[in-house]
Amino acid sequence: MRIEILSSLSQVKASAWNALVLDNNPFLRHEFLVAQEHNGCVGEQFGWLPHHIAVYENEILVAAQPLYLKNNSYGEFVFDQMWAQAYHHYKLRYFPKLVTSIPYTPATGQRLLVQKGRETELYPLLLSTTLQLAEELKASTFHCLFPPQDQQAWMSTQGLLTRHDCQFHWMNLGYQNFEEFLNNLQPKKRKNIRQERRKVQEAGIQLRCLNGHTASAQDWEHFALFYNRTFEEKWGVPTLNEGFFKQVAETLPDQVVLVLADKGEDCIAGSLMFSSDTRLYGRHWGCTEYIDSLHFEACYYQGIEHCIKHGLKVFEPGAQGEHKVPRGFIPTRTQSSHWVAHDGMRQAIARHTLQEQRAVAEYMSEVWEHVPYKPEIVNEYFAQYLPTQTHTPTLKL
Repeated sequence: MRIEILSSLSQVKASAWNALVLDNNPFLRHEFLVAQEHNGCVGEQFGWLPHHIAVYENEILVAAQPLYLKNNSYGEFVFDQMWAQAYHHYKLRYFPKLVTSIPYTPATGQRLLVQKGRETELYPLLLSTTLQLAEELKASTFHCLFPPQDQQAWMSTQGLLTRHDCQFHWMNLGYQNFEEFLNNLQPKKRKNIRQERRKVQEAGIQLRCLNGHTASAQDWEHFALFYNRTFEEKWGVPTLNEGFFKQVAETLPDQVVLVLADKGEDCIAGSLMFSSDTRLYGRHWGCTEYIDSLHFEACYYQGIEHCIKHGLKVFEPGAQGEHKVPRGFIPTRTQSSHWVAHDGMRQAIARHTLQEQRAVAEYMSEVWEHVPYKPEIVNEYFAQYLPTQTHTPTLKL
């Protein structure tokens, strides 16, 4: 086998890379990752330096791994600032570190890409290559963020530490329409959602649900403005740009879901989502004028309707946000895996991760007391998501 470390994904054929991607996950596709590189969304400026792994056998790509050398923790959504502070306190160097993730995208998906049926053989090869590279680059740690359950479980058997967190996902129970979804909710929650949707209609807002084929260049210019405005208002850094949005729309047109809101002749807001074969992922939102409940309509209710219409099983609207719970999203555990080179720090961080896991379990127990579904729906459809550890709820939503 031949192993290459790639400074750009353009060094590998798109068809070869995409052949290893499951569920047609948009964020793992060659087109998405290359669009970030080509439009300056990753690189020196933002601290995401590509070091992707490609494994060839007889000139056929049989395994791959998106991998970045990081000199900061920006855009990861698994927060390790406390770890960096601890390293600094003990006069140890935390950066650089290696990260396997999709930049600025807290969505669960493959992290170790291998030919089907060869996981036992190729997972260890990818991990050993990563850790060897970490040693060569003097990286303090390696972080695999938002892997699927099976890959995370395997990495835990290899001595990597596990962190837990909580997101809020919507599950499609085979609904035929939005009203059928509402009928599974408690009356008060159902009434609140109807009121929110009515407010948007009464404000004279017209919504357009577009894809890469139907969205125009002007539509993407509007959305890039909304995206930048959101980051400017929240004192963040707008890492994506108009060129990226347009390139992804052109190269992944069927997986782009762009919702734009018009008020009269003016486009005032928009949300951007992406779909795989089975899941919808909410990513970005912005507006130039505040309209009561428009954020919920464009980011959540339009997404739910899209899932129902296209038979998608799960809607992941992004990280954090307890306000999603009354609107039909349930607490869902996410995980990450971490390798720590320094023996002493590894032991301290291992203790911290166990405490963190307990805290996340307690938090999810609290949130489950506030899900909007009827009790019989929770018992029949969501029992597998219920945490085993419970206590007296204190969270108010």
